[in-house]
Amino acid sequence: MGPVPRSPRNAVVWAVLDAELDRRGPAHVVDAGGGTGGFAVPLAQAGHTVTVVDPSPDALAALARRAAERGVSDRITAHQGDADDLPGLLEPGTADVVLCHSVLEVVDDPGRTLAAVAGALKPGGCASILVANRVAAVLARALAGHFGAARDSLDGELDPRRYDLEAVSALISKAGLVPERAHGVRVLADLVPGAVADVEPGAAEALTALELAMAERPPYRDIATQLHVLARR
Repeated sequence: MGPVPRSPRNAVVWAVLDAELDRRGPAHVVDAGGGTGGFAVPLAQAGHTVTVVDPSPDALAALARRAAERGVSDRITAHQGDADDLPGLLEPGTADVVLCHSVLEVVDDPGRTLAAVAGALKPGGCASILVANRVAAVLARALAGHFGAARDSLDGELDPRRYDLEAVSALISKAGLVPERAHGVRVLADLVPGAVADVEPGAAEALTALELAMAERPPYRDIATQLHVLARR
């Protein structure tokens, strides 16, 4: 796979995708909720064929402009629709990899969405699933001084669409996928002041290396802003 953007915020997800796609070679990637192409365009630049499904016509227009600017329009197909619409938008069992990033928090039926993701995959294909972490929401409220809200959110009442690792893994398994690896995304990146990471020489690179080192290690993984699960069909 060719070079892709690296930052402390996205390095963990890209590292997982790198390893999977390098093993496969040129692949058909479906980006459910892919929006303006933050993942789709770099993947197309790396030689993969990408299908983007997103409900926003404005986002898809921005995707088309970005793809044209980078010279990869021929490798990207866009469909307006929801992740749940995947069965009607592409042939079942034709995707090597499906990205489902920050989607389960906004859909009406997360289980149905994951079932659509599973149905799109070839046998042996994998899903890259990224969700908001409930634990991080509790910590963020406490650090902001909202202690009552933090207490109320401990059991998920304030954040029904945020997940802990057990909850998202159960949803994934119910959809017929097998969770293989779990990672914390942005363990520290959202806590370190931007002035430190952006101004200090070498700080961004060092923070990225630290994020990668912490990503699979409890308890650091479990307090990250987002949880990433690689699941196999």
